[in-house]
Amino acid sequence: MTSIPRFRSATAVAMVAALGLSAGAASACSVKDDSGGTGSGGKQITFLVFETPNLTPQVWDAGIKRVTQQYPDISVKKIVAPTQDRTAYAKQLLTSGQFPDVMIAVSPAGFAESGNLYAWQPGELKNFTNPGNGAVGGKIYQLPANTQTIPVVYYNKTLFAKAGISAPPKTYADFLADCAKLKGKGVTPLVTGGGHDALGPTWAGILGTDVYAENPNWMHDRRAGKVKFASPEFVSGARKLSDLASKGYINKRDLGRDYDATQAAFLSGKGAMYAMGNWFAAAADSPKSKPGFEIGQFFWPSDDGKQVVPAFTGGGLLVSAKAKNLDAAKKFALAFQLDKTNLDASTGNDGLFPAVKGYSPPATVGKVFKDGYDQYQQAAQAGAVVPAFGFEAGDDGMPAGVVEKWDSSAQDLVTGKKSPDDVAKFLDGEWAKTS
Repeated sequence: MTSIPRFRSATAVAMVAALGLSAGAASACSVKDDSGGTGSGGKQITFLVFETPNLTPQVWDAGIKRVTQQYPDISVKKIVAPTQDRTAYAKQLLTSGQFPDVMIAVSPAGFAESGNLYAWQPGELKNFTNPGNGAVGGKIYQLPANTQTIPVVYYNKTLFAKAGISAPPKTYADFLADCAKLKGKGVTPLVTGGGHDALGPTWAGILGTDVYAENPNWMHDRRAGKVKFASPEFVSGARKLSDLASKGYINKRDLGRDYDATQAAFLSGKGAMYAMGNWFAAAADSPKSKPGFEIGQFFWPSDDGKQVVPAFTGGGLLVSAKAKNLDAAKKFALAFQLDKTNLDASTGNDGLFPAVKGYSPPATVGKVFKDGYDQYQQAAQAGAVVPAFGFEAGDDGMPAGVVEKWDSSAQDLVTGKKSPDDVAKFLDGEWAKTS
């Protein structure tokens, strides 16, 4: 179980600081003891969760109960984040002396460097397929529990047929040709919104093919000063995003839409393609939101047609290094994260790919999820997986604060406010400020 990105956390932390919210803001937290089977043992821990229409209180309660029944010496007090931004809320709780013992889908940035998170030991990570993902200073603070492909390009088969398109594009030139056909039929080719979670996946797809396909270690080289945003490969990717907008394949007026509105626009048939993380499968398969058209999917096409699949593995539970009952907190976190029923729930409720050795999704998963999962597994076996630009974490990603500038730069490219070269220079300048 993780959130429906979703990757808004750093921005919200900055907003909290900018608005001058004090430690007193944490008093609005929703803290409630789990009743009905959370263990009666003396080793009590607090657990920060979040709720969505799919991740209901009952879902969390059942998952917690499964672990406390296994370890009756542990009792759990559940803390519910008041918004989807768990990271900002965890920051408030830390400031007010109420930092949770266990957290889910909170960004480790800042918390890890300040010594507030427990660093998992190699032996504790033996059941995960990517035990080194998301390291901060070479140490793992967040269980690498789920893989997210960012993006998958979901497409409306009805609108493709309307434009005379019989199959997904194999090359980027094919993709542009399909966009032209769709626009010619009065169909918006790409459904996008504004911000990290609504526009970011589109740019991550472009940069996966233009940057990471050639150099999967590009971000590490950027940290080492070997490459810059002004390097040709990044500028080329920025130019592609700018060109998609200038050609009208992305509607700049749609930047005012948030994540939810962007998803709703695609599901209601207001555009042909939707570049989004694989978590979208939860909405696409849900009886509550399943559209009246068939959804196909493909990975963002490269210039030469070579398959490139941007993905990142992480997003799991974290444990406070200062938890009163640290051993109980670690035991609970691992048991909760590795529980087969909890993992199955994450596929249906959040469309995630559990990165746990030996795990297979249940036969009950929806068609969109299964198609995406199978395509990812094939790509992984073919060695086609690269990092998801802008969605990495820890040592694999950009320094704190730069991701937000990357997000704003994407919007500047779509609106024409900045040229690709201007964006590259701007991002290099922002990066320099972090050193």
